[in-house]
Amino acid sequence: MHYNIAVYNGEKVAAIIAAAGRSERMQGVDKIFTMLGNRPVLSRTVYPFECHPFIDRIVVVINPDRVTPAEKLAANEKWRKVTDIIAGGERRQDSVMKAIARLENDVKWVIIHDGARPLVRLAQIDEGLDAAVETGAAVCAVPVTDTIKQVSAAGFIEATLDREKLFAVQTPQVFRYEIIRRAYDSAAQMSVTDDASLVENLGIRVKLFPGSYANIKITTPESLATAEMLWRRSGD
Repeated sequence: MHYNIAVYNGEKVAAIIAAAGRSERMQGVDKIFTMLGNRPVLSRTVYPFECHPFIDRIVVVINPDRVTPAEKLAANEKWRKVTDIIAGGERRQDSVMKAIARLENDVKWVIIHDGARPLVRLAQIDEGLDAAVETGAAVCAVPVTDTIKQVSAAGFIEATLDREKLFAVQTPQVFRYEIIRRAYDSAAQMSVTDDASLVENLGIRVKLFPGSYANIKITTPESLATAEMLWRRSGD
């Protein structure tokens, strides 16, 4: 059931949780349903969006083989704002496009978040919405701390990049609905790794807002162990 209880500055906000990955680097472990603390990663990821006072509805995009377990999890967790659990597509952007297509035109803001980032905080959602007001698009990011080399196809260093200007982009990423819908409608033949890239291709400036080094994406068993350590340290 959809309760229509939440708005941001009088406008509805939807969240898309992109959780349709195949966990190919997890050595056979399904990262979305593995336990973090005493709850599955997906539960940890959805929870801040379920609790956030500005978010009206949530669409979860899941691997086609895992839709039924996700529906059972939603029932067990008693998620009120999760209105749709749908099967993802071949690529991440295909999955997100399917979720965007589920949203009605009365949704004004869309927050897109990786299902494998279970340590996002409520404050980051607030900051993302506030940052997106300027141009209609905002992404969280953290400064790069390592030295970054540009390398040729043959494996030789071509250049050392100025890390003062380099940021590692995370999610959540926040967009006005009409902007992200237009970006995806124009991107059928493109292949990108994040949603902001599609918006940049429209010539729209994307605002950065502060991410967190703790807002890691679980992609390997090692990153899962790191997430577990960070979760325990948080005291939640």
